[in-house]
Amino acid sequence: MAPMSLFSPDEVVHQVSLVRLSTLIARSVAGVGTVQTEGEVVRPSTRPGRVWFILRDRAAQVTVTCSSSRAGRCRAVHGERVRVTGRLTWLPQRGQLQLEAQEVVPVGEGAIQAHLEAIRDKLAAEGLLSRPRRPLPLLPATIGVVCGADAAVRADIESVVAARFPGYPLAFREVNLSGPGAADAIIQGLKELDARPEVEVIVLARGGGDAVALLPFSDEELCRAVAATATPVVSAIGHDRDRPLCDEVADLRCGTPSLAAGAVVPDRAALERTLDSLLAEAARAARARVEDGGRRLAAVDRKGALRAGITWSRHRLDQAGSRLGELDTSRWLAQAARSLGRADRDSPMATRLAQAKATLAGQARTVEALDPVRVLERGYAIVRGPGGAVLRSPGQVEGGDELDIALARGPLRATVMGGAP
Repeated sequence: MAPMSLFSPDEVVHQVSLVRLSTLIARSVAGVGTVQTEGEVVRPSTRPGRVWFILRDRAAQVTVTCSSSRAGRCRAVHGERVRVTGRLTWLPQRGQLQLEAQEVVPVGEGAIQAHLEAIRDKLAAEGLLSRPRRPLPLLPATIGVVCGADAAVRADIESVVAARFPGYPLAFREVNLSGPGAADAIIQGLKELDARPEVEVIVLARGGGDAVALLPFSDEELCRAVAATATPVVSAIGHDRDRPLCDEVADLRCGTPSLAAGAVVPDRAALERTLDSLLAEAARAARARVEDGGRRLAAVDRKGALRAGITWSRHRLDQAGSRLGELDTSRWLAQAARSLGRADRDSPMATRLAQAKATLAGQARTVEALDPVRVLERGYAIVRGPGGAVLRSPGQVEGGDELDIALARGPLRATVMGGAP
């Protein structure tokens, strides 16, 4: 009996080189695109620049590799069940098919908890869990919100705004919140809002989900990005029972997006009541100051103050007269004359000195003429009325008014006996 052929007689057999065959395989593998699969990690190892392990199921296995740049998001623990997201690649030199992982996350409550504890230990060692929290602004210029395209979350936040402060400015940044690349997308949205100067607080908001769906919010790099922002961050992920690690590094943790909105959106009615109270208090304080000033002004002895002012003015006049009397103009003139005598009278310098001599003599005469004491010594007097003003007309006083008169040798008080004719 002739052996059965593996090929159909009508089948066309293509003659290809090994290189061509390898190229066809690589092209076919690339056409598969991004895949996601689950299995058990077997014999993980770390080599320069790479993490390797076997992903095995009951009846199949595949080699998985992850670059060092993605190692933080590729948890590979022997015997742990994981979910791998990546692309198939063909290694022509080794004739091997492998799965290039973009993300490796644990599957199962125990594995996820162990994964989170490992990340928490790293963050604690870096001091991110114990860092001082930044205060939230009372009246932020704009509130930034990083959320998904889920209409329910955005609607919840907008309904809180409508109730507390209608029209309050919000800046939404909608990103992918689950699956491969979600953590990177959230980080990018966070950085974009943090770079806007008008955004003074940022809310990370997401609805509920299972433990695997919420893993992007426990990503190491996302937690570091939250701590590194210049803008305070509020974490509002899932429901109140959900506790991703970004809750532990954010400046405020809220159980739901609605609660977060209530924490950052000011209550307009409460603000108006506070402003009214402050304005009333300021008005009371102003009235009290005015009344206190009035009482103090009423207690002032105006006539005594006037007499003290006249005495002070007279003292200053005496000081000025004393200083003017000390000026020895004759000595200055003698010095100038001696200088002129030594100079060549035909030179320009001599001419200038002669002019200076004449100017100095004129200024000396002016000083003597303006000396207040000399003016008073010539028989003049300074007469001030009841208000302290210098009198220039009899019409400024009435009969019985007391006058203060400053003479060259001292003060004199007088009483007006009659008004002007």
